[in-house]
Amino acid sequence: MRNYLCLNKQGFSIDKYSIVPLRDEDKYDIMQWRNEQIYHLRQAEPLTKEKQEWYYENIVAQLFQQEKPNQVLFSYLENDVCIGYGGLVHINWIDKNAEVSFIMNTKLEAEKFEFHWSVFLQLLERIAFEELQFHKIYTYAFDLRPHLYEALIKNNFHNEARLVGHCLFENKFIDVLIHSKWAPKSII
Repeated sequence: MRNYLCLNKQGFSIDKYSIVPLRDEDKYDIMQWRNEQIYHLRQAEPLTKEKQEWYYENIVAQLFQQEKPNQVLFSYLENDVCIGYGGLVHINWIDKNAEVSFIMNTKLEAEKFEFHWSVFLQLLERIAFEELQFHKIYTYAFDLRPHLYEALIKNNFHNEARLVGHCLFENKFIDVLIHSKWAPKSII
């Protein structure tokens, strides 16, 4: 397992679920899920094996060698089997905040969406607030998945902003919603 220089503790778990630094062995499952869910991602075109290999060799591998990477990514595991991935992206080390990114195995979305989002957020919050001492984490999401906002609200995220007509989706401008959560000791 690779380690992030910015973290003292690399993995966290709740029962049979855990997050560990992004594993190479999960890259093709992740590629498949990203391609299946491209409609809600900021991804312009489907990934190929070649593009995924390049990304892991040139971007992901470098993250582990940086004291302040712009993202920290994790494999989300159930009994050591990858069922999702995500982490903190667009990290702002000066202002101590980062965007939350997470996708799960597409097959789990219909019945286990809120459960897995909740578990992942609980694990990621320990990294963001305890390990990295961040002030705030947030999501930036196209207004396409109301079940996502329900999961965020149930996990004490607050609807901080709606960017009206912010993104072009299928030839129509749609809103972007930003939900945020502050560290327990932060003053807002």
